[in-house]
Amino acid sequence: MTHRASDRDANLVAPAFVRVARALACVACIAALAACGGAGGGSANAPAASSNLGPAAQLGEKIFRDTTLSASGKLACISCHDPANGHASPFDTPVTMGGPNLDQPGTRTSPSLRYLRFNTPFSFASDGAPAGGFFWDGRANTLAEQARAPFLNPFEMANPDVAAVVAKLASAPYASQFRAVFGDGIFSDSEAAFDRARFALERYQREDAVFASFNSKYDAFIAGRTTLAPQELNGFALFNRPDKGNCAACHPSAKPVNAPGALFTDFTYDNLGVPRNPAIPANADPAYRDGGLCGMGRPDLAARNDLCGAFKVPTLRNVALRKHFFHNGRLKTLEDAVTFYVKRDTNPEIWYSTDALGNVTPYDDLGERERGNVNTTEGPYNRRRGEAPALTDAEIQDLVAFLRTLTDGWAP
Repeated sequence: MTHRASDRDANLVAPAFVRVARALACVACIAALAACGGAGGGSANAPAASSNLGPAAQLGEKIFRDTTLSASGKLACISCHDPANGHASPFDTPVTMGGPNLDQPGTRTSPSLRYLRFNTPFSFASDGAPAGGFFWDGRANTLAEQARAPFLNPFEMANPDVAAVVAKLASAPYASQFRAVFGDGIFSDSEAAFDRARFALERYQREDAVFASFNSKYDAFIAGRTTLAPQELNGFALFNRPDKGNCAACHPSAKPVNAPGALFTDFTYDNLGVPRNPAIPANADPAYRDGGLCGMGRPDLAARNDLCGAFKVPTLRNVALRKHFFHNGRLKTLEDAVTFYVKRDTNPEIWYSTDALGNVTPYDDLGERERGNVNTTEGPYNRRRGEAPALTDAEIQDLVAFLRTLTDGWAP
């Protein structure tokens, strides 16, 4: 699928180029005015939770951390969305083991929950490009709707039904607080109580500053409170240049109208042809395919073969804290993820499997019919086998250095 270079994207990216040019020309002046933050990224320590959460958000935090709400009694929202990893997966495996006995593997890597409060419901733009929605396939339209699935998914918290979840809520230590907020008789209606629990989770994610703190080194740089090291500054330029990293095409580095800082995602979808991950048990079946937007989670789009293989563009904030990259967690380091972007087609033998004759099978996690959906028109994907990648190895390191400045909780 070709990424939509919309007018909105152009408006978001243009100011970033202005800032890069200004920074490159005036770095010495800025250094004299602000303390240098050094070449490091940010702190992995999450900012302290807000002490000003409303009653529903306070309940939401307790629900978020409550392992007793799962069939196993050992899995909570925070288990798969750890603050130390930017509220993304903390596990060494690409997918979570869930179910009543924690022996049921999922099929996708848990995404970060940070900065999702600025997301929008799923929709198609006037040019047909999909955007918005929650999960990797956009099947939920709100944070509250997103919160429903993990409680009932047999591969996650694995409750048999809504009534089972509510029974656990009714016996939780905070049950009296739940009644005080939502009414004495709230637990008599399972659907209503479950709806309020999900509402509380949404309020927690919307009200607690940790989910959208905008306090990375990059934010301090934009505010003029620090400088970027030369390597980070060059990485910033490479990030924005269409002929180099071209990252800003999907991960704008400028502030949108609906947020106080850059989100580093446009909440659209792209088909990157990510390699198949043999570490996901479901992939042991050669016939299994994760269709993304046309997959099992989106029966409404099952007939849209042109959307097969497209997944949500995640924020790059806190990307340096993640243990796995892309929807299937195929790559394990930030360096490898960036290298994949620029060498996917110039050096496909690095990434993809081979057939019986030893021929490389590009985009091997897609069926033959869907491989034509992969984005091969935008930089840095518009190179061919044997051509020079858009970035040199040294430039890859510079770009990685910049990405490390996007970690929340930075301190000079």
